[in-house]
Amino acid sequence: MDNPERLVVAISSRALFDMSEGHRVFEEEGVEAYCRYQIEREAEVLRPGVAFRLVRKLLSLDQSATRVEVILLSRNSADTGLRVFNSIEHYGLSITRAAFTNGESPWRYVRPFGAHLFLSADPTDVSAALGAGYAAATILPSAQRDEPVAGSEEGDGELRIAFDGDAVLFGDEAERVFREEGLDRFSATERERAHAPLPGGPFKRFLSALHNLQNAYPADGCPIRTALVTARGAPAHERVIRTLRHWSIRIDEALFLGGLTKAEFLEAFGADIFFDDQAGHCELATRHVATGHVPFGVANEVGAARHRAGCGDE
Repeated sequence: MDNPERLVVAISSRALFDMSEGHRVFEEEGVEAYCRYQIEREAEVLRPGVAFRLVRKLLSLDQSATRVEVILLSRNSADTGLRVFNSIEHYGLSITRAAFTNGESPWRYVRPFGAHLFLSADPTDVSAALGAGYAAATILPSAQRDEPVAGSEEGDGELRIAFDGDAVLFGDEAERVFREEGLDRFSATERERAHAPLPGGPFKRFLSALHNLQNAYPADGCPIRTALVTARGAPAHERVIRTLRHWSIRIDEALFLGGLTKAEFLEAFGADIFFDDQAGHCELATRHVATGHVPFGVANEVGAARHRAGCGDE
């Protein structure tokens, strides 16, 4: 199973499918009512969720070579999870491995399955996975695209993934300088450290696995395209470029926005998903693209402190 060109993504059932009504039943009426609800409807196909399009594209990549695998990690029991597998079969998704944990947190199976990325609608599971050193993101409610027809290839094609830089691909040391000492000091520090590689962030390993997968295709026929979409501008750009060069990782597009809002650029890039650590950026992005919040780094420490103080997040 250890293949340098292999990409493994673990996803929760609520990120893959729209299970909002069942989740409402669970929260309002409890576990027993939820179980009855799902079993009574196990022949009813679930509608696609926010990450469905991403999963469909991942699984469509060169199906003749097993280069991508998607694993289902679900808090459902095997009994209530039957509806999920019936829906997977209906849409023709080649997902064969799963863990149903009957209410327990499923993120602990990320390592045994060898997953490079964990996507979930549960922020608690995501934070636990990040704390253990795995790339993870909370899939946020986002603008939905048209529902695909079962077995259709419509919507498949080039996979486009966009990343924020600091506290996602890179560590948050530069972000801490910005927040604690301001933009001028941040710019000066990044200019001074332009030749010193940034530390890796929680998504470095996933980006590396994605890069290795890209290298398995001909240069003129790769179906995967990546983008760095960062609020940084000159002179803070150089350290980022040199860091990626030091890692020997290619990013297809790099957008240094100098503080401009990211949402319209993500739409122009055509991102299938965007990962960012800041809640405000994520909220704007969800209006255009599927978005994963990465609750890592100083921005989220500040948000958590404000929440505890009764001020709420940004």
